[in-house]
Amino acid sequence: MMTNMNKIKTIICATVAAFSLTACNDYLDIMPENSLPTENMWKSKSDVESALYSGYYNLRQSITTHLIPLGELRAGCTRRRSANNLDKLEIKPTDGTYTDWKIFYKVIADANGVIANAEKARSKDATYTEQEMNSHLCEAYWLRALSYFYIVRNWRDAPLLLEPYETDEAEYYVEQSPEADIIAQIKADLIKAISLGAAKEQFDTTWETKGRATIWAIYALMADVCLWNQDFDEAINYANLILESKSPYAPRFITTASHSGWFKIFNPGNSEESIFELQYSASKQQGTGFQTNTLPLLFYNNVTTTYMLSDNLTREMNRDASDIYTRFNGDEDMYGRTKFGAYWAQENSNTGYVWKYLGGSTISEPRTSNYYDPNFILYRVAEIKLIKAEALVMRSMGTNIADNEEAIKQVNEIRTRTNLLETAANASSDFNTLLETIMDEKIKEFIAEGKTWYDLLRVGRYTDPTGSVNFTSEFFIPYVINYNETAGENKIKATLLDKNAWYLPVNETEITRNPKLKQNPYYE
Repeated sequence: MMTNMNKIKTIICATVAAFSLTACNDYLDIMPENSLPTENMWKSKSDVESALYSGYYNLRQSITTHLIPLGELRAGCTRRRSANNLDKLEIKPTDGTYTDWKIFYKVIADANGVIANAEKARSKDATYTEQEMNSHLCEAYWLRALSYFYIVRNWRDAPLLLEPYETDEAEYYVEQSPEADIIAQIKADLIKAISLGAAKEQFDTTWETKGRATIWAIYALMADVCLWNQDFDEAINYANLILESKSPYAPRFITTASHSGWFKIFNPGNSEESIFELQYSASKQQGTGFQTNTLPLLFYNNVTTTYMLSDNLTREMNRDASDIYTRFNGDEDMYGRTKFGAYWAQENSNTGYVWKYLGGSTISEPRTSNYYDPNFILYRVAEIKLIKAEALVMRSMGTNIADNEEAIKQVNEIRTRTNLLETAANASSDFNTLLETIMDEKIKEFIAEGKTWYDLLRVGRYTDPTGSVNFTSEFFIPYVINYNETAGENKIKATLLDKNAWYLPVNETEITRNPKLKQNPYYE
């Protein structure tokens, strides 16, 4: 079996765990194997849980290699101190990690194993109930959908694999499926997860409720996918399933207008606003290892940091902070997401660094090395509010006053909870002003959360039915030019006018190994 697995040309491998996992630290500690013979697996509920936890583990492994750099660097709002080809929009098929989709396919392989074999495990384990199995399937469908969503936003077309590699007869050479097919499969997976009626509103512990796929995580991902696919009515409907839920277990938007209220989203994390976050813990329990990470170091300070904020974004954030400081007579607890919330910069300095992952238990003191364990948030309620706002404005291209009013309401609730004044835009503002208002809030609210490039790219992909708005030239390219201070204006324009350049190349090694793969035309 291992001989054949080594021949897999689409870099998919069945990554399942060799032991049962039940506690938080088990979930965090799991080290998946390359592959295991199928006959040794799928005998019990614990085998299914092990494969699921392997999926979460592999997703967690992608944070610093993929989720942050691919979601941030091309936009330029968060940039590397020492620029690389991704910052410069000069990525090549030979550029290793950033063009390597392997980690996402590892998660997909884990999910495929659960989807194909959970019923087999239940047939051999009398204690494994149908409800438990269906709940596990919901998590697997979510993991697969999320992984393909990252793939489609970065590579557009890619192999669509829905079965685990369990026999020597499996097809290892798989051609790319077009984006439309992948999006359709993502939505089908999420609809299936919902239709099973077994997705949990909460788990037994807080870390599981926030660190495993609940029904709220399924709704959030679906709203995001629908917005990407310009299914605006659907995006609004799924956002409302979270925002308007009466369930006592639904995540809730934090409204406390203070630093201490806002910053608890990140420290200690797992707040009531959180929908899904990848978990870490500095606590050591029952002989297991510490679960810390390098996020505080990556964003540490202006001297040693790997990631910084662009000068233009720092200036904008400084203006917000100065306004709050003036209106609240120097009360630093009123900063909210601004200074010592999302970023830190010297007064009158254009150079800022991210504070979200670095900030400690007080406003201005950083975490100590014993607590380098910030979680990485994939979805929180603030994003769902802005997804709804964008979909409301987009579905009528700003011509529906009621939609515009609701969109501005969502934006203002995010601004006022961080003590910013309400936006100058209103329901009668022109379309460009409305969309720019929402885009500006997204950039500032989600600094360094792996969102900005996808948000800008999504808007650049939009089409106006009337043909009066060119989203690429009026929104996408100007925003990248404003914030990406590494690539340069001429390079940005020349590159992003070619839509193929919006996506990554297929890694050269994969092209060599799999004769059915085709290179993105921009990189040929």
